[in-house]
Amino acid sequence: MTSKMFGRRKLMGSLAAMASAIGVGSLMTGTALAKKSKDSDVRKLNRDGKPADGKQMITPLIIHNGLIYIAGQGANSNGPVSKDDIETHTTKVMENVKELVQTGGGTMDSILQLTVYLADLAYYEPMNQIFKTYFPNGGPARTTVAVAALPGKSMIEINCIAAVVRK
Repeated sequence: MTSKMFGRRKLMGSLAAMASAIGVGSLMTGTALAKKSKDSDVRKLNRDGKPADGKQMITPLIIHNGLIYIAGQGANSNGPVSKDDIETHTTKVMENVKELVQTGGGTMDSILQLTVYLADLAYYEPMNQIFKTYFPNGGPARTTVAVAALPGKSMIEINCIAAVVRK
């Protein structure tokens, strides 16, 4: 009886080792055969929501795992700004952010985290006044930092992460 038991244990141990080596466990649970979820794909999109052609140095909008990543938007990111004051720059940047988030399937309320870069900390309060109008239901988690300068002589740049709420 002992030799039969030892033989079975040895056989089962060998089979378990082989099954592990070839991934039978994942086959049995279906994970190895499951199709890749569309949510796990990285989609790089241009401003119009079409696949980015890969020629840009910076992709304005990336969607991955139900999140929308928006690259830094300056006042001149989508055409020139009309006036050179922080209120105009902030409005232009927030409109750029809003457009991209909506293109990705989100809303202003689905923005989870936002980072603001100001060319001068003196712009903080006027920026906040405009900022509040875009988030009447409360704003996202936010970091604001002052920097030495921004591209295109923008007074403000914003990047953010939002949740996809509609497909």
